[in-house]
Amino acid sequence: PSRGDFSADFVFGEAEAGGEDAWTAALRQLRGKKAATTLDEKIEKVRQKRKLQEREAKQAKVKDEDAEAEDDQIKKEHDDCSRDEEDVESEYSLDDESIFTKADKVKVKEKKRPKKGEEAESFFEDASQYDDNLSFQDMNLSRPLLKAITALGFKQPTPIQKACIPVGLLGKDICACAATGTGKTAAFILPVLERLIYKPRQAPITRVLVLVPTRELGIQVHSVTKQLAQFSSVTTCLAVGGLDVKTQEAALRSGPDILIATPGRLIDHLHNCPSFHLSSVEVLILDEADRMLDEYFEEQMKEIIRLCSHHRQTMLFSATMTEEVKDLASVSLKNPVRIFVNSNTDVAPFLRQEFIRIRPNREGDREAIVTALLTRTFQDHVMLFTQTKKQAHRMHILLGLMGLRVGELHGNLSQTQRLESLRRFKDEQIDILVATDVAARGLDIEGVKTVINFTMPNTIKHYVHRVGRTARAGKAGRSVSLVGEEERKMLKEIVKTAKTPVKARILPQDVILKFREKIENLEKDIYAVLCLEREEREMQQSEAQINKAKKQLETGKKETGSESLERSWFQTREERKKEKLAKALQEFDLALRGKKKRKKFVQDTQKKGQMTPEERSQFEILKSQMYAERLAKRNRRAKRARALPEEEPAAAPAGPKKKRKVSVFDEELTNTSRKALKQYRAGPSFEDRKRLGMAQRRKGGNFKSKSRY
Repeated sequence: PSRGDFSADFVFGEAEAGGEDAWTAALRQLRGKKAATTLDEKIEKVRQKRKLQEREAKQAKVKDEDAEAEDDQIKKEHDDCSRDEEDVESEYSLDDESIFTKADKVKVKEKKRPKKGEEAESFFEDASQYDDNLSFQDMNLSRPLLKAITALGFKQPTPIQKACIPVGLLGKDICACAATGTGKTAAFILPVLERLIYKPRQAPITRVLVLVPTRELGIQVHSVTKQLAQFSSVTTCLAVGGLDVKTQEAALRSGPDILIATPGRLIDHLHNCPSFHLSSVEVLILDEADRMLDEYFEEQMKEIIRLCSHHRQTMLFSATMTEEVKDLASVSLKNPVRIFVNSNTDVAPFLRQEFIRIRPNREGDREAIVTALLTRTFQDHVMLFTQTKKQAHRMHILLGLMGLRVGELHGNLSQTQRLESLRRFKDEQIDILVATDVAARGLDIEGVKTVINFTMPNTIKHYVHRVGRTARAGKAGRSVSLVGEEERKMLKEIVKTAKTPVKARILPQDVILKFREKIENLEKDIYAVLCLEREEREMQQSEAQINKAKKQLETGKKETGSESLERSWFQTREERKKEKLAKALQEFDLALRGKKKRKKFVQDTQKKGQMTPEERSQFEILKSQMYAERLAKRNRRAKRARALPEEEPAAAPAGPKKKRKVSVFDEELTNTSRKALKQYRAGPSFEDRKRLGMAQRRKGGNFKSKSRY
């Protein structure tokens, strides 16, 4: 896409039809569940304590040195000291001015030419043709939708919207791929809304189901849907984890037209809300479809597809299509239309990619390099991605102690904390958001200038999604990734497929050493913050136990027993335990099998409580390798039987006669559904008799003598 595809003054409006911000509405449900003190307050407490200690130490030093000096000299030196006491940070900046003004070197990383006999890898083109001059007015959309499109500031449809909306309006199944930030949400919501407006519902039933991998993406899709449907009577509902269950159940009972949900919470409602079902669903949409078939979503997706109506339109959307999605497409799609506007490894068109090489013996420099980048070069609108939740939390504390405005977003936080971090980052109350891959998909945060990768992610697909948080909707952006010796293979592949020159950034060594020294001096403060957190957590657990005991004494055992009925799930506790254990064992086995170095590393880190910077970096890379190896093992498995033939069906082998088709007589006997029983009592229909007669004639048999009834 070119810059002409995007309006220069376009901004995503967060205010919904009701006038309330989507994130504010979600946070309103969670009020009263905040922690006693925030992490930022703890960091500030430790910082103030450190400053006080530094002042006291300085005063003591001044007293020792000048004990025998004259009274007027002592007074003068005390005045100097008080000026120093006012701002410790300013003194640091003056002493190290050369460190902050020293520029990084940035040079273009050249592509290697393919060796003789090795053909250059052709660009994967599977893009469907679309009318480039198509406008929203030419798509035969209803007036309420055109009015909403104008209100939102959409001028021209993006390539994925030009390709998908006409096909979606025809009711065909779609498997679509386009780069991050190109408007995929509107590409699937607009045809759905048009169909709902054109064919109003006769009863309060849910006709459209949109599945998303993360809670935050669910809130965002719900916000966009409400904005596009604001001038119509189409109703929407959000059912994601972390928000109030009872409120969602009440909304589901009213039968909203469109339901946006995460798989876990959707299955919870299906098994515990008696009046809610998916048999009336006419359209099923999987956003970030490749993530939805991740090994941790696979069983849940099978259960949802099983409970959905078979006569439906299905649409898959993602910036990266994988083999697993093709497997899912073969199971759930009927004659799908494949629309690939971009290759599945294309980054956003206006993204500048930079890489910083980490030498083999300098793995411990990662924290120092990231801190130097955030302090000297990229000071606001930055997203920092880490591989683990533990490292994300540590970086939040470390950067906070350095005086930067930081927030974090990962799975260990409560839903209130997650939404609060996102809201503060959107409102520019914080400059840096440290996150794991939970924030890597779909989130559209206005004004993100830079994405920094602490380590390279699991796969290139994960990399595409991470760096896709910037350079969205035709705007420019930058990504900076730290690449160690073990991650260089992925770097080579990224350089090979890049459409624009890739840069290599080099930081001066004395800058890195200075920041590493500063981090070492802050280790005690980091530990102090972690101790404060642990104490507060233990206190909260004790309070919760006391409150529970009080409640039991007040209400009595019978009442509490009726209140605390467990919600049912599609798997038993034993099955869930077995599944978790199998995954844990597989992960452990894949990470350590035949790898003496890794085994020794894990044993050594278990013995020591505190890890060195090198060990922390190694652990991040290890987690990434474990995922990549697990994925490789899955890809080596024999593919399961397809419900539909492959794109290129294999020619029938010339050989002996074909095997006879197995009779379905036993299936008819064991099928006790209401439809089957009704059909059995009524006898064979005209279509059944006609079909059976044609089958017998092909075999040369007699229909009358072979009747099944």
